[in-house]
Amino acid sequence: MKVLSVVGARPQFVKCAPVSREVREVHEEVLVHTGQHYDYLLSEVFFNDLGIPAPDHHLEVGSGSHGVQTGRMLAAIEEVIGKEEPDLVLVYGDTNSTLAGALAAAKVHVPVAHVEAGLRSFDRRMPEEVNRVLTDHCSDLLFCPTATAVRNLAAEGVTAGVHLTGDVMVDALRENLPLAKERSTVDLPPKGYYLATVHRASNTDDPAALRAIMGAFARLDLPVVFPAHPRTQKKLAEYGIAPAANVRVTEPLPYFDMLALLSGARAVLTDSGGVQKEAYILEVPCVTLRENTEWVETLEDGWNVLVGADTNRIVAEAEKVAGSPRRHSARFGDGHAAERIAAIIAEYQP
Repeated sequence: MKVLSVVGARPQFVKCAPVSREVREVHEEVLVHTGQHYDYLLSEVFFNDLGIPAPDHHLEVGSGSHGVQTGRMLAAIEEVIGKEEPDLVLVYGDTNSTLAGALAAAKVHVPVAHVEAGLRSFDRRMPEEVNRVLTDHCSDLLFCPTATAVRNLAAEGVTAGVHLTGDVMVDALRENLPLAKERSTVDLPPKGYYLATVHRASNTDDPAALRAIMGAFARLDLPVVFPAHPRTQKKLAEYGIAPAANVRVTEPLPYFDMLALLSGARAVLTDSGGVQKEAYILEVPCVTLRENTEWVETLEDGWNVLVGADTNRIVAEAEKVAGSPRRHSARFGDGHAAERIAAIIAEYQP
């Protein structure tokens, strides 16, 4: 089959790497980069580190409001589909690139396959939640990372084409963690620091929320390594928020450095869905700077706690998690999700 894969944001590049490798063993793949993330540290470095083939089409859409960005992608992807005439369009995750790829394909009657289908935070105020729901409901193949995701789809009446494959992030982490430890330039004592990421608009675009989060970081009992998204850095400056002396703000980090930092952290403080899951897989406690999560399994097994943007809750939970008892299970699969996805695509009959 001719598979047109659409990616555009940092987490999608990580997921794409193992899947693309397996897909190309069996199929012809055309890789489309929307340009949703265009900064070198959020885009090109991932292709280099993870050995992802150069994109066949780079749409260079860039930033913009949700409507503007998604609309530009939709038109550009539709044009690529017309030129390439794929048998299947493969999309990842829950970004605007995901939704644009799915809609463009569905409108011209090309089957859609969704990696990471069935996730739900049940908060429609999140743009990602809207993207997930719409993408799932116009997909023909739905690759679910967990049994919870399968149940979520069934509750919405989606059962055809649903496959429990496991999570491709397990594939990526198993392959790349040894390389990360070998190549990383990180020089910090294991469990001697916290790692933080903040990028969600509900936190960065709310001065009170961002001040509360940064205030919590200032009160923590260990250094906080804070690779800051460009938008977050801009908002810190705009609001006049100066990070405390114990907060080490850096540019976004290459994948191997970020992975090495995450694996060695005492805990991670984040509003990222992907980082919550990576922390669970790596057995690192997580404090989530949100009131909900699509990765409920991490809560159920005690590796994650929701604190929102409440300074006192953030500090209390961050300093408590190090000694908390937890259980761990192979909730997200066995590291062979990409192989299953490629095999299912090979057997698919539109």
